Amino acid sequence: QVQLVESGGGLVQAGGSLRLSCAASGRTFSNYAMGWFRQAPGKEREFVAAVSWSSGRIYYGDSVKGRFTISRDNAKNTVYVQMNSLKPEDTAVYYCALQVGRLLSFSQTNAYDYWGQGTQVTVSS
Repeated sequence: QVQLVESGGGLVQAGGSLRLSCAASGRTFSNYAMGWFRQAPGKEREFVAAVSWSSGRIYYGDSVKGRFTISRDNAKNTVYVQMNSLKPEDTAVYYCALQVGRLLSFSQTNAYDYWGQGTQVTVSS
C-alpha cells in the first residue's frame, strides 16, 4: 500500500504564494508519475499539474500555467507544487496522486492509482 501525505496548505492573500508538498511512503516503485489536482466546493476535481518520474515530462492545467511550478525529489519520494500569484479562484482542496509506471492520461483522475487526503488552500481577496 502507498500513503500520500500533503502539506503546506493554508490561508493566503491574493497575489501571494504557497508551496505544497506531498510525501509518498509505504510500497515503493521503480518508476511512478505524480500529479496534483484540486477540488472546489460544488465543482469537479480539476487537473493542476503532473510530472513524470524523470521530470522530463511536465504538464499544467490551463488555469495555472505560468503561475504554478511542479517539481519532485525522487530521493525524498516527494513532489512539490510552487503556487505563485494566487487568485481567489485557486481556493480548493489540493490532492496529490501517484500513477504507477509511465505518465499516461495525465489529466484524468482515473489514471492515478493512489491519492492523498488533500490539503486546503484558501486565497482571500
